[in-house]
Amino acid sequence: MTPRTVLTIAGSDSGGGAGIQADLKVFAALGAYGTSVLTAITAQNTRGVDAVLPLPPRTVREQLDSVLGDFAVRAVKTGMLGTPAVADVIAAAAEAGRLPRLVVDPVLVATSGYRLGGVEAVRRLLPYAEVATPNRAEAAALTGRPVATVEETVAAAEALAAAGPAHVVVTGGDADATGESVDVLVGGGATTLLRAPRVPTRHNHGTGCSFSAAIAVRLAAGDPAPVAVTAAKEYVTRALAGARDWELGAGPGPLDHFGWSA
Repeated sequence: MTPRTVLTIAGSDSGGGAGIQADLKVFAALGAYGTSVLTAITAQNTRGVDAVLPLPPRTVREQLDSVLGDFAVRAVKTGMLGTPAVADVIAAAAEAGRLPRLVVDPVLVATSGYRLGGVEAVRRLLPYAEVATPNRAEAAALTGRPVATVEETVAAAEALAAAGPAHVVVTGGDADATGESVDVLVGGGATTLLRAPRVPTRHNHGTGCSFSAAIAVRLAAGDPAPVAVTAAKEYVTRALAGARDWELGAGPGPLDHFGWSA
């Protein structure tokens, strides 16, 4: 059986825990064939991002044309865009209908605090997204309002959904005081709280990348967005738990994408 093809458009993580590298691991772990378009090269590890080199828009466009000209891509996810000019390239492809089942992960700031993208660049893509997956900090930057509580997360998700995405899921992480990880999904006229036990671990590098990549795989398989989001949350929860006791790097380490610790 020929595997379904999924495309990631994102930056490279030299430490392998996030970005293009994490996306391709998720695709493989969930049975999809991964293709990629690099938007930037980063020098980073578990302790932080040391440098970023955005790629020229022409180079991004050439990669995109090569992949889309040969592969029957079933779903696409974006991560770090690098520059507004690169965002324009991706938005033009989306507007032309070339990026099916688009998942937009608005990578704005790395866990270390290094700025990886701009708000306006992300906003260019939101109208074309089947699912947008900001975390609370990214939702706050995109809406210009505080997003600290579950109630504020709901309000931010609903505001972002009004900007065009068919579905928005704002990942809550530690927003709930009950020991749960609470994400808010808005779409199809419904607002849903997705709850899972919070995994106590410092190894959470690439969580957002992995979550959005897993959603893209499920969309490529034909799942409706709410089903895809729920399955992705379950996958990331397992991946966090699997890497809980790993010792890879001195900072926040990567996830157990392949279930090695299961």
